[in-house]
Amino acid sequence: MDRRENQTPQGQTARVLVEFLEVAITTLVYLKGVYPSGAFERRRYMNVVVQRALHPHLRYYIHASVSGLLPFLQKGMVERVAIIFFTADNVPLEKFVFKLAMNLSYGSAVEEVDLESSLRSFLIKLSISESLTKELPPDCRWEITAYFRSLPETSTSKETDLWIPTDTKQWHQPPLITPIKSMSIEPLCLQLYLEHPNLSESML
Repeated sequence: MDRRENQTPQGQTARVLVEFLEVAITTLVYLKGVYPSGAFERRRYMNVVVQRALHPHLRYYIHASVSGLLPFLQKGMVERVAIIFFTADNVPLEKFVFKLAMNLSYGSAVEEVDLESSLRSFLIKLSISESLTKELPPDCRWEITAYFRSLPETSTSKETDLWIPTDTKQWHQPPLITPIKSMSIEPLCLQLYLEHPNLSESML
């Protein structure tokens, strides 16, 4: 029996979303040039050419971080997943933000073909979003940060232990926001946008 037959719409959607986020985050890190291009290899996902990390530690960090969100995505607890590029002093330079909303009351079957088609459009958009961002300094770093609507209970599962409070500094002024892509297909609403400091922030 297909395992999807026993899944809730939210569980089925979350599983596809986790796979998508792993690919999208890898693609973003590749586009930002944090590592040499030789650290990645071309693969095809959802019939789109994407990048896959070759270094096992990099690949594991992205995979483990996103996979650890699966039970929380299913419960609608995750509000945003951000890929933050910041200086050596932990000051953010820019953030790619995936804003999520899972309809927990939706009980009908998920049209996975339609869901994957909508997510595919994000990957296509990412391939041309490099022009929206600025060049990063050579000593920059990055991290995956998840924003929860409510804090997970530490005793509920081992996945909670994978997530720790971040020490990344916040901007003093509201950031500039550049929308990149959005979609809405039950039970998921997803937005991708870029946050970067405004001019006054850059002068501080």
